[in-house]
Amino acid sequence: MPGTSSDLATPHRAVNSLPTQTRLRPGVDKLTDQQAADLRDAIGAMAGISDERGFQHLAGLHGGPPKAYCQHGYADQWNRYHGAPLFLPWHRAYLHFFELAMQDRVGGATLAWWDWTAPKAHAQGIPAVYEGAGNPLAAQPIAAGHKRPRGVPAMSWRDPDDPANLPGADLLTKILNLPDFQDFSTQLEQQLHNAVHGWVGGAMGSVPIAAFDPIFYAHHTMVDRIWRLWQQQHGQPGPPPASSGIVLEPFPMKVGDVLDVAALGYDYAGSTVNVPGAG
Repeated sequence: MPGTSSDLATPHRAVNSLPTQTRLRPGVDKLTDQQAADLRDAIGAMAGISDERGFQHLAGLHGGPPKAYCQHGYADQWNRYHGAPLFLPWHRAYLHFFELAMQDRVGGATLAWWDWTAPKAHAQGIPAVYEGAGNPLAAQPIAAGHKRPRGVPAMSWRDPDDPANLPGADLLTKILNLPDFQDFSTQLEQQLHNAVHGWVGGAMGSVPIAAFDPIFYAHHTMVDRIWRLWQQQHGQPGPPPASSGIVLEPFPMKVGDVLDVAALGYDYAGSTVNVPGAG
């Protein structure tokens, strides 16, 4: 079984320590002025750190460089773990460590979820908090400090499609109603997750560099929220028990460690079952 890696960014708060409070991750369209400022300031501060606590290092853990760790539902990666569906558990661990790094910079910062199924998203597209010149949420350097892939721009960029083409609430409800976790995970990844990466375009349209766009984290926080909704709706954590001991490299966590968001110290504002746009 794979172990952990020295590439791990070690936050000040121990992963397995009992959280002192449950932080609610808000929707991006309902951020208070303070929450929006904390989010911008945290990403901006992380962008100024060149070591393993910094934005560049953490973004590189997803698709590289120097090494890609992300887990998706492609056959070669699933077969590596004998068919275990690791897409959702791996990204939950990734977001957890990213959020801890944010909180090391700005104590009140939390990840926020972008509900691309909501009417506002279908009218506006990219959330306003992720746009604007000089905004650290709008763009970040790609692979700064590493050898950037040939032909890749120095900064993340976007080429969004028509907002009307974002996934809708009806499709989300249909996927949430799937009773089998592996089927749910597959359809969530293929029909919603992949579609939004493609819709944003630019850096988000390419796995090796997607995480260098700050909106990646709002997108994946929405994906994680959908898993949380599914867990509530179906009364089960999801992944088969046989996968609980699989280590989610490079993090010192196993699948079984990420099944309960309360144990990780967070939950979602507006996480009422079957109300996808609430929050």
